[in-house]
Amino acid sequence: MPDIVVVHQLSNGLAVPRPGDAGVSMNSNLSGLSGPTLVHSSLRTVIGQSERAGPDSLVAKEEDPLQILNDELKVANAIKEGAENMLQVPLTDALRVQVETELENAKNQISALTKTIETHSSRGTRKKSNESSKGRFGFGRPPALRPKRPSDAADRDDFRFAMQQAVSTLTTLASLTRHPAVTKSPASLSPSASPSGSNLSKPTVMDIVELDRARVNAMTSLVGLLQRNLRVRYELDIAGVVQAVLPSLSDRSTKWCRATAYRLIRHALVDAHTVERLREQKLDWYIIKSLVRDNKFAVEKEQVIKLIRTIVEIGSQRRVPDSTVGSGVVPLSTAVMHALIAVAESVDDPFRPISIQTLTEILLIDIDLMAKTGGIRTLLHAMAEGPPEMASLLASAFLHIVDSPRTRVYLHPGIDLEIALSGVIDAYGKGPENAERMRACARLITSMLKTWSGLMYFCVHDKLAIRTLIDGLRIPSLETREILIDMFFDLLNIRPPEWHQAFIDGRRLTMYRKAQPVDQNKLPEQKPPPTLKVTDQYIALLIQVFSRAGLLDALTSMLEESAVGSILSRKAVLLMAEVLQTANRVLPLSIAASLQALPHVFNLASEYTSGEHRIVGTSALSSLDSFNRHQARINPLAAVEKDCIRPRANSVEEMLRRPRQLEQQKVKQAFAMDDKTFQSLLLETQVMLTKDLTKWNHDVLAELIEGPLLNPKRMEEAIRVSRYMRKLVSFFHPFSDRFSKLAKTKANIRWVRLGCALLNTLLSTSEGIRFLAEDELLAQIVKGFAQLDPFNSVPTSEPIFSKKRMQETLTYGYFEMLGVLSKRKEGLELLEKFKLFTAFYHLSELRSREDLTKGIIENLDYGIDGHSRIVFSKALTSSYKHIRLFATNHLGSLIRASTTANAWTLRLLLTQLYDPAFEVREVAVRYLEEACEAPDVLQMVVEMQPTLEHLGEMGHALMLKFMSTPTGFRFLYAADYIDREMDLWFHERNLQYATYMEIFLARAFSAVNNDDQEKPLTLEASVPPHFYGVMAKTELGYHVLQEKGHFVEFAHFIRQHGMECLDHERIMKLKSILWAVGNIGATEGGLPLLEEEEIIPAIMDIAERSLVLSVRGTCFFVLGLISSTPQGAEILDDYHWEATLSPLGMPTGLCVPVDVDKFTDIPSWECVTREGADVIRLEPPKSVEETEVMTAIYNLANTVIANTASRSLAKMKSLPEYRDIFGSPSTLYRALHTISSQKYRLPVRRFILDLFSLELDTELATKLSECADALQMKPSAKPARPGLTRIISMVGRPSNKQRASDSDEDDSSEDRQAVVAERRPVMSLRPVSRIVGFEENS
Repeated sequence: MPDIVVVHQLSNGLAVPRPGDAGVSMNSNLSGLSGPTLVHSSLRTVIGQSERAGPDSLVAKEEDPLQILNDELKVANAIKEGAENMLQVPLTDALRVQVETELENAKNQISALTKTIETHSSRGTRKKSNESSKGRFGFGRPPALRPKRPSDAADRDDFRFAMQQAVSTLTTLASLTRHPAVTKSPASLSPSASPSGSNLSKPTVMDIVELDRARVNAMTSLVGLLQRNLRVRYELDIAGVVQAVLPSLSDRSTKWCRATAYRLIRHALVDAHTVERLREQKLDWYIIKSLVRDNKFAVEKEQVIKLIRTIVEIGSQRRVPDSTVGSGVVPLSTAVMHALIAVAESVDDPFRPISIQTLTEILLIDIDLMAKTGGIRTLLHAMAEGPPEMASLLASAFLHIVDSPRTRVYLHPGIDLEIALSGVIDAYGKGPENAERMRACARLITSMLKTWSGLMYFCVHDKLAIRTLIDGLRIPSLETREILIDMFFDLLNIRPPEWHQAFIDGRRLTMYRKAQPVDQNKLPEQKPPPTLKVTDQYIALLIQVFSRAGLLDALTSMLEESAVGSILSRKAVLLMAEVLQTANRVLPLSIAASLQALPHVFNLASEYTSGEHRIVGTSALSSLDSFNRHQARINPLAAVEKDCIRPRANSVEEMLRRPRQLEQQKVKQAFAMDDKTFQSLLLETQVMLTKDLTKWNHDVLAELIEGPLLNPKRMEEAIRVSRYMRKLVSFFHPFSDRFSKLAKTKANIRWVRLGCALLNTLLSTSEGIRFLAEDELLAQIVKGFAQLDPFNSVPTSEPIFSKKRMQETLTYGYFEMLGVLSKRKEGLELLEKFKLFTAFYHLSELRSREDLTKGIIENLDYGIDGHSRIVFSKALTSSYKHIRLFATNHLGSLIRASTTANAWTLRLLLTQLYDPAFEVREVAVRYLEEACEAPDVLQMVVEMQPTLEHLGEMGHALMLKFMSTPTGFRFLYAADYIDREMDLWFHERNLQYATYMEIFLARAFSAVNNDDQEKPLTLEASVPPHFYGVMAKTELGYHVLQEKGHFVEFAHFIRQHGMECLDHERIMKLKSILWAVGNIGATEGGLPLLEEEEIIPAIMDIAERSLVLSVRGTCFFVLGLISSTPQGAEILDDYHWEATLSPLGMPTGLCVPVDVDKFTDIPSWECVTREGADVIRLEPPKSVEETEVMTAIYNLANTVIANTASRSLAKMKSLPEYRDIFGSPSTLYRALHTISSQKYRLPVRRFILDLFSLELDTELATKLSECADALQMKPSAKPARPGLTRIISMVGRPSNKQRASDSDEDDSSEDRQAVVAERRPVMSLRPVSRIVGFEENS
């Protein structure tokens, strides 16, 4: 058989199986049918074979006929599947007919080939030749397109090998750029109708898809290489990478290909230099085009947004070192920024949240870029109307902007941030369905007002924003009022107790919450006095601001509306009462008294001319009085500190004393009981009559044990005469299987309590002790423990103290009974006699019975020195970490419950500080810190002189506690700890302390309604003391601080840099020094240092005049620290800052300015409007048609005439005279420049780009770059006159005398010119059907 020439052509350009479709191979090549002759393979095979065998490989050698038929059948099946896949997507009518014809031909050919193959098979000529034919006809991947894989895993991590792989992959991508399918024009993709029109070099749709697959594979391989080898990313040239992937970003490529290209570029960026090189590659138009695409291209938009975020993260730089927020440079062009802003403004775009987040990050880095591109306005609208989950993020960003005077000027004072209030104050009439959005807005306002930036910004223009918010209480809308009242509750940190609802419902508080019986063994829970001095001071300032803005008057106006009280009016009275009570607690007496006067309410109550007003006033005063009386009755310590109150006669101790008196009276009656009554009680218990537990009278039995049996005479009678006690105690014997087998239920637990009471009664008399010594109870318990001994010679299937019985039965109660014995000296002697302590030692060594060890530790009493403490110390040093941790926690609870300092417990706790396990040391440190709050405990621990340096940061707080005592300070000073820490705090830890305090304050002031957020009360315990403040507490510390000269340097820095507002590092250092000075001034010993340096007036000057609002806030808290001493409060009073005093006249650490308006005043500023600045102007269009097109594109930005403009553009595109305009690169550049310098919505941007019939590729990108240089207006050109409108009438053509022009320039050339309209064109009332154009000047 002669050699045959195989011609490769796809007849109709069909049909490409989509990637991932079932039954379609990613490497399959589809061919078409042309007439009766089958034409196999494609151009891809020619490339692959020519690379292997050269040009002569097109002539194939003789093959087996069956092999050829099988391959032909394979090709026909591939064509059939590809055609079926294409029919599933929208197609034009002509293409659909073509695809259906090809599908029918393929089916016919498959049928014919199947019959032929069956004929050959019946003759026995079948051969297996699929593998060889696959290489011949090219259905596999061409070798040139296959990424080389390392054969060894070790080679993959080798840098040289990885670099070679990367270069090889880039070379492959570059070679794919020279593929014929890339070099041909898009028009060549239309196949010829006849077979004679076939051309070997003509690319097909199949070639382009296969080419994209090859590119995706190569780029994915390179991305994996860059992820595994970081060094390769630094060695690769980003310019070479971009040039290699630019063809993959063209419109002709698939979305997967473009997405992979963006991903590769992102992974190739490593530092700011690579980002700068990337900007030189003119990638902006590709990014803009990708961001404009709709949601079907989500995978591509995701990668391009990730690329933008990487550029922002890696390439951003500061203009000036140590500058403030927003003073950096983000390497993004204004064109890309406008495209990203359009995505952020599109409500339906799934990438809107991440776009808003990206713009927020850019705002904090480069606010100037955001101002030029209009991004600030976009973020402000997103904060008010965007996704609720993004509002808090945006608010925090804008509050950072407001904090600094440099960035504050980009906002309009009294206008921009007030948009956050619109959700509440503009909600009137929107219906109850808007309530949830109002609540979200109220939460946002609360978070803003709990920051210094938000509070002081809303105080501009005489508190206009806050007054507007308070005036919302006067709006006749129940939803708005209720949400605002709840917002003020949250702002003032008022947590309503359970009886608040009863107050709101109008029920009498005296009838609510009746007194409950007091458990004599349990102290009633008391609310701790307020301890958050920092937050209380800020709340005091909030009350001052709100009261001056008219909050109480607004609440009173709500009461005037109706004489009949409503739920909302009672809620307003409740808020008023809480505000007054909080003011009485946190504000100075003079300021609080002015609020307590309530002149408007008293005027209403005393107005006899109007009966309704008098009823409203008296009802309000009555409710306030009821609230105060009830609050004082249930929480007498709410107003002031606990240690500022003397013990009252009706205190908690008095409440507990009454049940004890009743108990003593009952015991006296029991001792006076006669014999007959006693015998009847014994019989009534049923113990002597039956062993059935259910028939026993438990109540009578408990009364007998806790009463008459305490009498030694009655105890002897019960033991010796009636043998009553022996029968009762035998019930508790472990081996009697009566008590020990009772199920562990709530009803049966009372028998455990009865057994403990019985042993306590037996130990109270000598007869009872003698009885216990002779009874089998303790002996059987010891035998039960012996059953657990692994060396016991008599193994037991189910021991008494097995793990199952300890969990499911009352066996655990034996440990509580042994604990009762350990509380008395006589009981300890019994435990020693029966060798129970020896059993405890053995039990603590059992590997899998930690439950027994825990039971022993929990129930033993350690009040008496003896074996109990030895057992406890043995558990504290157990070889098992969980046992040591449990024992340490129990030791901490013992120390916490002890009213006096016990040396043995503290010594054991100090031993745990040296435990090898970090968790045990951490628990020990926590309990020791808590114990050292008591002065006697601290003094005892210091005298023990423990070594704490091995604890590191964990022991830092303990060291500071030691320093607060003279003995501890001398001990640490002798160990050189003081000198080391002073240097460390001076250079590092001061800044760390300031940062920690800012984080603490931010969390403490944030909303605490969420369950997943820490409460401020738990945070307060973790606020660290300041090293310099602790030093100043002792006389020796004061002298050391004075000798070191640190305070002098602090004072000098405050005077020199107190008004710093640009350098971020200096501002942070200033805050840290202010905190240090405040903590020193908070002690009586350190205040003289502040007076010597006269630094207090300087701090007050900073508090009232600093342009950085957070610095003012720091000074506010520092002055509160200084007011903690009586001398400091007196000094501040001379400068019109008044301290809050307790009822006994002691300062509470709270201080507020008398003139709050002066403190919250911010100097006014002029807003810097940068939007549209630095926009490059272009030369005016040269033709009338181009001018009309650009005019209509301009008008698309105007929502009023956008619809008319879009219809005009659609009509223009259908006219032949405009065909060249929509195919012109220069006009496309003008359109791109327009949407990149002005604000267009995302659908409008997509509409504008879809007008043009140009595909974006490397060639078009080059032409656009040339147009950018050619169309840029020359510097010598006359600038446009400002203030002229560019709005052109789309209704009728202007007259010759008054013509509208798109150009803002006056051109003196002889070509077509357009005159700028001096005023808006007259619009005809009767629309005409013509498109507006521009005539030639005659």
